[in-house]
Amino acid sequence: MNKDTLELSKEEMKAYGYSVVDAVVAHYDTLNDRSPIATGNRKEMDHLFLEEAPEKSSDPKEVLDFVIDKVMNKGAIAAHPKFFSFVPGPSNYISAMADTLATGYNVFSGGWSQSPPAAELEIVTISWLLKIFGLPVKKGGGIFTSGGSMANLTAIVTARGVMCGDDFSKAVIYLSDQAHSSNIKAIRTIGFRKEQIRLIPTDSEFKFSTIKLKNAIAKDRLEGYHPFCVIATAGTTNTGTVDPLTEISKICKEEKLWFHIDGAYGGAAILDKKGKELLKGISKADSITVDPHKWFFQPYEMGCLLIRNHKHLKSTFVEKPEYLRDIEGNESEINFYDHGVQLTRRFRALKFYMSLKTFGLEAFRNAITYNITLAEKTEKLLRKSSQWEIVSPATLAIINFRYNPIGNQLSEKELDALNQKISESVMASKEAFLVTTVLNGQVVLRMCLINPRTSFQDVKDTIALCEGFA
Repeated sequence: MNKDTLELSKEEMKAYGYSVVDAVVAHYDTLNDRSPIATGNRKEMDHLFLEEAPEKSSDPKEVLDFVIDKVMNKGAIAAHPKFFSFVPGPSNYISAMADTLATGYNVFSGGWSQSPPAAELEIVTISWLLKIFGLPVKKGGGIFTSGGSMANLTAIVTARGVMCGDDFSKAVIYLSDQAHSSNIKAIRTIGFRKEQIRLIPTDSEFKFSTIKLKNAIAKDRLEGYHPFCVIATAGTTNTGTVDPLTEISKICKEEKLWFHIDGAYGGAAILDKKGKELLKGISKADSITVDPHKWFFQPYEMGCLLIRNHKHLKSTFVEKPEYLRDIEGNESEINFYDHGVQLTRRFRALKFYMSLKTFGLEAFRNAITYNITLAEKTEKLLRKSSQWEIVSPATLAIINFRYNPIGNQLSEKELDALNQKISESVMASKEAFLVTTVLNGQVVLRMCLINPRTSFQDVKDTIALCEGFA
């Protein structure tokens, strides 16, 4: 080891690298045998890690062993077959190794001149997604981002620039009360005031109410505001619900509004026959957010923004600093730093490219179909029981239910407390990761079943666990 140049010898690098790969393989190999739950309060974490920045070097193997034992093996396992909450992160080994390659080579994926193959693979994989979602491949475009939050922010900034120009003081944006919180955060981040945001109530099925949307737009125009954008959701986080995309697209066309679809969760379901039917109208969007690190089974971080007209991205984000003047290239050679917020970008396209090339789109399609079917089987199982009530049916692999035995006549307050206690007991058991959400003012248990390695037996075991605690 040469400390002054921050280098290991060739043999040391090999040994270190093999140890890292061994740890990752062991992680994948033992997933089912471990708990998906992470525990640890701040005091415990401080005791383990809090120290002054070390002045002297340490043995690389000792540092690695400490990190694997105390950090990597102590977090929640989002790829665990019994991790049912939030949106699981099933990931895949090929993409994990692709990320290792991208990081190991330290590829700069901002401009064409630094790595033409990296830029080309982003163009190619974005084109695959454009075709999948029915957007024009030649005219359309997009960019890989850190996640759905940054993809939504990029979309809203673009919509504002195209529809409002420099003056957005009267601009108004519309989204439903089930839209993801990242949209509100993005809207506020780019300078909109609270009074410029319209949260439209959803109907009894948690879908965007088009009647209320039309009324809000008409009212705002009469009051001198400038409606410019509607955000619909293709797969809400709470229930998997898809907004009426075709109807909303017609409203946007009539009213001359930018139509953005947040498909961060549910967009990938377009590969499934039932999912494609639910997502009908998604091809009418001006922009679509998709999160490959969700239902396209990629590791964190990988979001994506697809756009109908790629020129809108460049016109929104391009800057011409003097230090980049020698590497502009021609129109076909895309500098992705001109299409989004980041100048320095990691090579995100590689993991998507390598996993699709390795497994094939058919494997991804089969996995998504399996997930949707698994949620539907879970709903049938619960409906056959006198113990459970379905609050929101299986939609795009998400189902919401609560323990409410027939004949017990428990009050709403008692039911809320009971279901909260069931979740807390399951989490305390460390057998499964299952938390609650709130729908129509009711505390409910929510299962998100997008892990292709989750079996129906895993689901049945967890429901039996819940019944035992109840």
